[in-house]
Amino acid sequence: MQDHIKKRLEIEINKSYYTAKRYGAISTFVFLYHEKELPVAVLGKFVRISDHLLKIDDNHYFINFTFTEPEDAFKAAQNLLLYLDKHFNNRTSCIALDNFDTSQSPRIVLNRLMQILKETQKNSYTRIEDENILNEII
Repeated sequence: MQDHIKKRLEIEINKSYYTAKRYGAISTFVFLYHEKELPVAVLGKFVRISDHLLKIDDNHYFINFTFTEPEDAFKAAQNLLLYLDKHFNNRTSCIALDNFDTSQSPRIVLNRLMQILKETQKNSYTRIEDENILNEII
């Protein structure tokens, strides 16, 4: 991952932590995998305008579902997968969600999301998983 992307990701996560501490507004962090090219403008049509997108590489996006509890983020992820399935005309996209924990560093958040996504790609029928999938590999 490029340094400027890591720095932007760190800023995004720390900004969410600040908002949570200051205003009690929780977010849910998501890592999206897609197989084909997906411009930011296209992905932006499939999420709320208040959500934050960060392109990691050609096949991955970090998404911050701002002001969104994990249960609601799961529903948003389901809707996002439906849009992507229709857009790409396939079912290869998948999503990892992680619990919002202000004690975790941005690096830990990213590592957890990547690990959840890796397990989701190998073991999930729903194509959306949270940290509970990690319990199965222990």
